[in-house]
Order: sequence, then C-alpha cells, then structure tokens
Amino acid sequence: MLLGIDLGTGSAKALLLDIDGTVINEASSSYPVQAPHPGWAESNPVDWWLAVAVAVRKVVEDREHQVRAIALSGQMHGVVLADSLGKPLHSAILWADTRSTQMLNAYQSLDVSTRKRLGNPITVGMAGTTLLWLREHQPHIYAEARWVLQPKDWLRLQLTGEVATEPSDASGTLLYDVVSDDWAWDALEALELRSDWLPTIVPSSAIAGYLTTTASEHLGLPVRLPVIAGAADTAAAALGNGLVEPGLVQLTIGTAAQIITIRSQPILDPQGYTHLYRAAVPNQWYTLAAMQNAGLALEWVRTILGLSWQQVYQDAFTIPPGCEGLTFLPYLTGERTPHLDPNARGAWVGLGLHHTRAHLMRAALEGVAFSLKQGIQALEATGVALTELRLAGGGTLEEDWQQLLADVLRVPLYTTTVVAASARGAALLAGIGIGVYKDAQATVNLTPTPTLAASPNLEESVLLEAWRRYQNLYPQLKNKSQKSRENG
Repeated sequence: MLLGIDLGTGSAKALLLDIDGTVINEASSSYPVQAPHPGWAESNPVDWWLAVAVAVRKVVEDREHQVRAIALSGQMHGVVLADSLGKPLHSAILWADTRSTQMLNAYQSLDVSTRKRLGNPITVGMAGTTLLWLREHQPHIYAEARWVLQPKDWLRLQLTGEVATEPSDASGTLLYDVVSDDWAWDALEALELRSDWLPTIVPSSAIAGYLTTTASEHLGLPVRLPVIAGAADTAAAALGNGLVEPGLVQLTIGTAAQIITIRSQPILDPQGYTHLYRAAVPNQWYTLAAMQNAGLALEWVRTILGLSWQQVYQDAFTIPPGCEGLTFLPYLTGERTPHLDPNARGAWVGLGLHHTRAHLMRAALEGVAFSLKQGIQALEATGVALTELRLAGGGTLEEDWQQLLADVLRVPLYTTTVVAASARGAALLAGIGIGVYKDAQATVNLTPTPTLAASPNLEESVLLEAWRRYQNLYPQLKNKSQKSRENG
C-alpha cells in the first residue's frame, strides 16, 4: 500500500492507496489559520506536525506494516523559516497573506528578461515577495534562518531529517527560472535575497529520504520507510485525477479556484495573467488561471445571509438567470487572474426593492461563475483550445451549480469519483518513486473514467446581459476608487 499526505491550508489529509488504484482509507485533521493583522495569514507548523500524526494514524489503523512508501503534497507559495535542525523560527506565512504588497515594486524593477523567465505574474502571497517583507520587518529572523522551505518540504524535513524541494513547488516561489528549470540566481542577486538557504531541487518522484525513528514513533509507521519528494497540491491533484496528457483542462473549486492545463513546453503568457508551473511529471508544465474567491466568497455570502447549503441551492435556483439586474463581484480578498489586483473588493450592484435574499445568493453564484469564465478566457489566450472541462474539488458537486457553470462557461463538464485528489496524486508518486509504477502514464488507467455532468442548456443570449454587466463592473469601480483617492 502507498500513503499520500496532503498538507492543506486548513487541514492535513492522509490517503491509503492499494497499488491497483483502490482507495483503502482516507482521513483528515484540521488546524487553525491565524490572522493577527488584517491581510495576514499564518499557521503554526507544529500544528501541522500534530495534525499529520492524527490523520496518518486514523488512515493506517492496523495496516502500518503494509505501507511501502510515503509521498507528500502541500499548499503552495508559503514560507517556513527554519534553523539547521528544522525548528521553525517564525509562524508559516501562507499563500493568502497580502502583507508583502509594498514589495512588488522590487520585482517590477527587475529587467524584462528576468521577470519573463520567472514565468508568473508578480503577485503577493508568493515566497519571494514574502521574503522581501521578512528581510525588512524581521531582519534578525531573516539572518538567523538556515532554510527557507515550502510547507510540505518543511514537513518532509521532519519526517526524514533531509532538506530538499522539487520543481512543482519551487516554480511557485517567484524564485525559480521556469525556462532553465533551476533557481533564478540572477533574480536573487538583483533582489539581494539570500541564496544559501534554498534547498536542493530533486525530481518529484525521487526518494528524498527515509522515515526517522522519531518520525516513525510519531506517525505509528515502520522506521526507514522511503519518503518520496512529492509535489505541490495542484500538480499532485492533476496526477491524481489522471491529467497526464497535454491538452486536458481541469477546473477545481475549493476555497479558491484553479483552471489548469498540462503542457509539454513552457509556454509563457504574453499578457502575464496566468501562471506557469512545473508539473509532477518530468518534462511537463502546467498553465494555471487562479481565482482567489470561489468557495471562499460563496461561504461568506451563505453565512451572512444565514442560509444552510441546502437552502442555498433550494432558494438561489428559484431566481431567473441574470438575477433581474443584480450583479455580484466576488473579490473579497483581491484577485489574481485576470486582474492581478490585491486591492480589488467585492460588491453587489443593482439592488432594488424587488430583490430578495435568494437574489443575493443567486447573484453570488453567477458572479463566481463569471470570474471562472474570465479565467478560461485568459487560459485560451495562451493557446489552449477548450472543448470540455473536467471538474474537481468539493465545490462542484451540486447538480444545479454544475448546470449553471456549464451554461456560463459554454462547455460540457465532466466529473470523476476521485476523492482527495492531491493526496491520491502523492500516493501515486510514492508508487512511481519505488518502482511500483513505471511512470506517470502507467497510473492513468487507475483513475476512474470521467462522466458527463452537464452540457450548456441555456442559450448564450440568456446570460449575455448579466455577463456584460459583470465585465464592466470591475473597471468602473476601480476607476471610481482611484479618482476618490486622488481627490482624497
């Protein structure tokens, strides 16, 4: 059996996979995300370590001697500063953190060639901008740290005592050259960031160490189990869902939303709206449109309206498409694709006395769907030909919601029965790492066949006016906000 561990933003998941692809068991354990100041997002890595033990012990039960290897996946972009023994010197600063907004100027001052090779928009929440903030505001910790690690790489250090990273996580730091597939040494030098604390990069399926005695006792597993490097959560989920061939496109809706497609070449976005990362598979990359406010925005709206999720779907879909003139912008935490604006904010616009709570909820669902449509347009602008879309994540299960997505996005939607795709992808990497599977292609047949969930039903014209309102609203509000500050 193979054990995949996914270190998420709010919980650790463990999944036990038989070598024939059958999920034997899965479990999770949650931990808090702290926001000590507005715009901050932090976690205590010790909480991760404790939660991983709970999840692993739940999932393994009495099968510990049947586990043949472990691999990891984890949330991207975070920063853990650690000493030489792996002890964290500061709370982990997470992908949702926006404190480094003022540090974007340093990246914008890099020469065009250097910025281009980073392969990604210059945005907050990335490790590079976070490190610039730490250098300025926490200089003693910055100087004292021996290692700067991504969350799952810190976890692997606790498991093995060995320090490493792999391409899929490294490529999401704004410290990595996606063209040459190495750390961006020229960018580090120009930014005057330390390079001595960056870990060695190994392949995602490489054995990165073996379970230590301390870690084996903590997890209840045999000592010296091989620990495979693993992958960033999105890259692992792509493998877990069978996205190995270039050309397939997948939409994942969770707290945020990601639309990804696998590529055999590092194709850069000339507009800089989408991200380009290394995949978990050698010689592959993936283009990603990242929308920060998907399930996050819907959960916020549901909560302030006092609705259960059952009521959300019962009430919202009694309202006609277009919500009788009401439009919702979901940008509660700023937005990445396509606006790259950490200061963007949400709004309901067009409210009238005829609007009800159900209208507000329906408008929120449409607003999130429209934001995904903008993400797809940004993806298509990089040369992606979209004919169908695979759905993943817990935020795409409701049939009426699937139908709305199909009507807005104008493509057939397919679902699979894959659970905990990131942890499953990690488990598959464990199998590749110890030779159970020859390569990633050999795992595709282990993935359930996608089934058609929804095709466009409404005529495009029915939602066209609502779509136009949505497209125009962000630039109008941004212009008004800028003029207000200028006159302020």
